Amino acid sequence: MAEPAAKIPKGSWILITGVNGFVAAHLAKQLLQRGYKIRGTVRDLEKSAWLVNDIFKSSADDGNFELVQVPELSAEGAFDDAVKGMSAAAHVASIGTFDADPNKVIPQTVAGATSILEAALKEPMMKAFVYTSSIIATTFVIPDIHTRVERDTWNEDAITMAWAPPPYEPARGPVVYAASKTEAEKAVWKFAEEKKPHFSINSICPAAIIGEPLGRKHVETPYAFLKLLYDGNMGFLAANPEIIHIDVKDVALLHVAALLDPELQDARLPAWAEYCNWNDVLAIMRRLYPQRKFPDDLPPATPITITTDCSQPLALLKKWGNQDGWKTLEESVVDNMRNIVAWYP
Repeated sequence: MAEPAAKIPKGSWILITGVNGFVAAHLAKQLLQRGYKIRGTVRDLEKSAWLVNDIFKSSADDGNFELVQVPELSAEGAFDDAVKGMSAAAHVASIGTFDADPNKVIPQTVAGATSILEAALKEPMMKAFVYTSSIIATTFVIPDIHTRVERDTWNEDAITMAWAPPPYEPARGPVVYAASKTEAEKAVWKFAEEKKPHFSINSICPAAIIGEPLGRKHVETPYAFLKLLYDGNMGFLAANPEIIHIDVKDVALLHVAALLDPELQDARLPAWAEYCNWNDVLAIMRRLYPQRKFPDDLPPATPITITTDCSQPLALLKKWGNQDGWKTLEESVVDNMRNIVAWYP
């Protein structure tokens, strides 16, 4: 199948923030495979050296992949130098500390999003910007919510709960994170409306991301759900037994489409695949590795009932990846576990 026409010519430079992260590294890989050059921001060059020494070594050696240090996303002018000469930018980096104090997370996350947009505004070559949001910027993913998520659905409850008076107990951490994604994405669309930039703006709102880790660092985070299952660390998962899954490669491909598609503008793309629970995942893991002992199933839980329209992102997967439908939960678990078992036998 012939590749669709892209608004950005091959060989152009594209900026990816937090390129050491799970989604961002996959995005870099897919764009490199399509003939683009990648400048990735990281907080610490030394700690992220594995990117240039290992998974992107050949691209780095060829001069097609480089790292730049942006120690503080929210600092004034943080991205001014990083965006120079870039034809597109993907703001994937976020503050995922789960700090319960909203003052230490939300303003900084918002400032990071607006800082890179302000920098992009000064770069005449910039043609496209994509923001990595989250399903939790639209709604909480819990059984007793029956929301139909539309283009303008926002998780206002998260904002209210996050900014409630202290004490800031640890349980508030995930709510603060949800509020930070909500407020930051709102700021992106406010910028689009007020500044009317010379480049397209789109956002992606993924559900629970599972799939192939490109490096060990990708399974050493609070979001490495299958590594938690593998280790029998059930606390967070037991509190959130029902999920909507999405494969990391599908999330990355939607970012590719959001950057390259000449017809895509002002799109807020949900990335929701299979409604499932951790028992479904455990069943696949037990089938794949019958010799291993995995945790017992969680008690039955009420399924999630939130809904949305995924016709636009599914059409983009077909257009840009010649792919019919989302990758399945089984595919994601197989991809995810292959490396986990190899790295942690």
